[in-house]
Amino acid sequence: MIDSTDVRRIALSLPETVEKIAWDMPTFRVAGKMFITIPDDETSFAVRCPIHERQELIAAEPRKFWVPPHEAGSAWVRVRIAELEDLDELRDILVDSWKQAAPPRLSDVFPTTD
Repeated sequence: MIDSTDVRRIALSLPETVEKIAWDMPTFRVAGKMFITIPDDETSFAVRCPIHERQELIAAEPRKFWVPPHEAGSAWVRVRIAELEDLDELRDILVDSWKQAAPPRLSDVFPTTD
């Protein structure tokens, strides 16, 4: 079963990622830019996600993805850990968020496959 320990482990395995407590919760950053937060209840996490893509994710999988009202204007989406299929899906989501925050010099670590 996937849990917040897996989120933390995978996040910290990404190049130049550091964990920092902010707003009384763990956040993960690369080059000073936050790309993951884990709220207190540790049943979900938040990642960077362009707003236009976020709506598509939520429409396709509303049990997995959502946005709290106070984050509606941000480029973040929440992910329910219990709804993830496996660790590969978790890693893909975390790497995608990391890429959005990482500086260009790190882009060759995880090249875009578009």
